[in-house]
Amino acid sequence: MTLCPIAVVAGCQKCPAFSICPLKSVLGDQDKSAGSKPKTRKTSKRA
Repeated sequence: MTLCPIAVVAGCQKCPAFSICPLKSVLGDQDKSAGSKPKTRKTSKRA
């Protein structure tokens, strides 16, 4: 649900605070999966 007034009118991408907004997936229109990075697992090479 979009609660941010800027996201309702223009969308998160057009907001001037988009790059620093910590709540774009909570209050805005961004997907929750878009903001999270996939976790990668480092593997060590054993000989």
